[in-house]
Amino acid sequence: MDSTEVAIDSTKVKKVDAIKLNWVPNYKEALKRAKKEKKAVLIYFTGSDWCEPCKVLDRDLFHTEKFKTLSDNDLVLLEVDSPRRQDLLSQDKISENLYLKRKFKIKSFPALIILNYRGRKIAEKRGYILTEYYYPFIQSAIYK
Repeated sequence: MDSTEVAIDSTKVKKVDAIKLNWVPNYKEALKRAKKEKKAVLIYFTGSDWCEPCKVLDRDLFHTEKFKTLSDNDLVLLEVDSPRRQDLLSQDKISENLYLKRKFKIKSFPALIILNYRGRKIAEKRGYILTEYYYPFIQSAIYK
């Protein structure tokens, strides 16, 4: 496993390239799983193949053991990708992603929306901020 350590909030967070998060395939499944597991849904809006801040967020937040632990314990994850290369997604996924972008009025990336299991928005963060600030944002939303 290839890894490096990064200092965040005077603690070390291990970044691991081989981290596999449990992303759910669609919005309906995310809400269903959130209700069953009593978790919040984190929707990550990204432009995976062109958005540079999204690539940084993906690498520095989503590929850490700290985030993996947090998400496994407290979140259902849904990625809503808007790649320039449309062949990266199925037509159904493209349609669902367009619907979700309209529903949550997403005009720029990255954006994180946190929902309860009923689909009610409880928090949002639009645009890129320093990676270490995402943890308090996420934790304050899910532990309300």
